[in-house]
Amino acid sequence: MDILKIYQYAMQRELEGKRFFEQNAERLNHAAAIGAFKNLAAEEQKHIEFIQRQIDLLKKGAPADLSMAEEMQKEGFFSHRAVTESIDSTTLESMVPDLPVLRMAFLIERDFSEFYEKAAEKAEGDGKKALKMLADWEREHERLFKQYYDTAFEEYSRMPWGG
Repeated sequence: MDILKIYQYAMQRELEGKRFFEQNAERLNHAAAIGAFKNLAAEEQKHIEFIQRQIDLLKKGAPADLSMAEEMQKEGFFSHRAVTESIDSTTLESMVPDLPVLRMAFLIERDFSEFYEKAAEKAEGDGKKALKMLADWEREHERLFKQYYDTAFEEYSRMPWGG
């Protein structure tokens, strides 16, 4: 397995994900979802910086540096903060138009986490650790957007026909 190619592919995917979250933050209607998308775009930027650091070190023949990832973990994941935000039923109604975007965010994050998990299974040493960390971060994001989507969809399913 070529860990450099894995990192390069991951970099492209993270850049795409960041663009998705930045662009869709402007289109959403619900403040909590907008905040989550903006925060997630910022967190994806941290992933990009982490991956770029690993690529740079790998090209120099230097060992991986997981200190940036460890620092990010100490700071706490944005998703832990976002999940604690309360979403009451009156604001959920405004999330209904956001359902397709929330679903897409969930699927993107699920795809990222599965990619990193599969790559980690084939990697060794620090590369395996780095990919596992990335997978864990993406699983947290996945859970967040699944929660948003499920909660908003549940509210939508209870609305009277015609809104």
